Amino acid sequence: MPIRPENVHRYPPDWPQISLAIKKRAGWRCECEGECGRGTHPGRCPNHHGAPAYGTGSTVCLTTAHLDHTPENCHPENLRAMCQGCHLHYDAGHHAVTRATTRARALTEAGQLTVDVGAAATPVMPPTRRQTPPTDPTPAAPGTEQLLLNLPAPCEGIHP
Repeated sequence: MPIRPENVHRYPPDWPQISLAIKKRAGWRCECEGECGRGTHPGRCPNHHGAPAYGTGSTVCLTTAHLDHTPENCHPENLRAMCQGCHLHYDAGHHAVTRATTRARALTEAGQLTVDVGAAATPVMPPTRRQTPPTDPTPAAPGTEQLLLNLPAPCEGIHP
């Protein structure tokens, strides 16, 4: 994945060599073992760099993911070679937080008034996705995900 220009300074000068070493360590195969939350592969992801991706057939591009989302932390145990699909799913929560922060900053800079609601206004990482499929008697169609919400019952006299 390309490094955003505003984050280049956060990576060490030898990042290309570090990333290459992680990919070689992985044997040029995705090292994700389900932590991405996709739920599409039991055990280690089968995708190999340059080969067709399972499920989509697109060409796999192996990337190097920071497990703690901190580019300055380049210790080998914090880095994992991941195919682009696993990496994007793994970073989805981090991207949501970054997007919310960027949007709030843009609104403030545009003169939008802000309302301080305390800690509720601070974006937080969403919980990680469940690694095992739900035990639902009616399985979802292949290639789809189900989001199960546990919502409270509506109050009487209130209509949406």
